Amino acid sequence: MTPQPRRKRLEVEDVGDVAVVHFVDKKILEEQNIQVIGEELFRLVDENKREKMVLNFSNVEFLSSAALGKLVTLERKVKAIHGKLILCGISKSIQEVFKITKLDRIFIIRETEQMAMQEF
Repeated sequence: MTPQPRRKRLEVEDVGDVAVVHFVDKKILEEQNIQVIGEELFRLVDENKREKMVLNFSNVEFLSSAALGKLVTLERKVKAIHGKLILCGISKSIQEVFKITKLDRIFIIRETEQMAMQEF
C-alpha cells in the first residue's frame, strides 16, 4: 500500500522575480498542516533563494498562533538573505490578531496583492 501523497498547501506563482504565494487552506489550524506550510515556505528561501515574496492571505479565514510562529521564522530567513516579505489580503479578524500580538510592527502588510507588488 503506497502512502497518500501530501497535498500541496501553497500555490506559488512567479511574477517577475517575486514569488507570490497563495494559501490553499481556508483554515490554517492543524499542527501537521502548519508544519507542511512552514516547510514549503522555508524551502522557497533556503533552497530556491527567493528574496522577494508576497504572501496572499485572501483565501484564509482562520490562522493559529503556531502558524504565526512560522511566519515570524520566515520573516527572519528572508531578512537574513537581505530579501523582502510582504503580506496581503489579510481578513479583518486576522489583522486584529496581528495588532494584538504586535506582529503588525514586524511585517509589511498591504491590503491587496497589487499594492504589495508595488513595494518591490
